[in-house]
Order: sequence, then structure tokens, then C-alpha cells
Amino acid sequence: MLIWSSVLFILGVLAFLDATLAFGEIFRKVNSVLFMLVSLGVLVRVRMTMKLKEKEKLLARISQLETENKLFSEGKRPVAEPSTKLYE
Repeated sequence: MLIWSSVLFILGVLAFLDATLAFGEIFRKVNSVLFMLVSLGVLVRVRMTMKLKEKEKLLARISQLETENKLFSEGKRPVAEPSTKLYE
């Protein structure tokens, strides 16, 4: 993520220099396409990270429920714990 952000920062600086010093029309087109592709990469990475964290939460909740189910099937009552909310 740091690399993606660094590339976006460098592209932003180059776009600023292009606007100030007028490097040329070709550079603007290439810079805008690169900026768009890197932004798309960042969005995909953030979405993938969000899905991974959600999956980890669900797996933790499943293991908690399996433990509670095992206690109930053995006839024991679990100690009341404050339940963690899955979606806040």
C-alpha cells in the first residue's frame, strides 16, 4: 500500500509540474492514464483487504458459536459473556 501511495504522490507531483511548466500534451495523457490505473489498483487492494478482514471476523464468530454449541450439547451452560457485535 505504501508503494501504491508513493506512486500516486509522484504522479501528483509530476502533474503539478506539468501544469506549472507545461511539459506537453502527451505527458498529460500518459500521466492521467497512469494515475487512473494506480488508483484502480489501490481500490482493488482496499476492497480485497476489507473482504479478508470480514472473513476473519466471520471465522472467529463461527469458532465462538461452535464452542458454545459444544458446551450446550454437553449439558453445561456457558458463562454469560458480552457478545461481540459482528457488524457495528
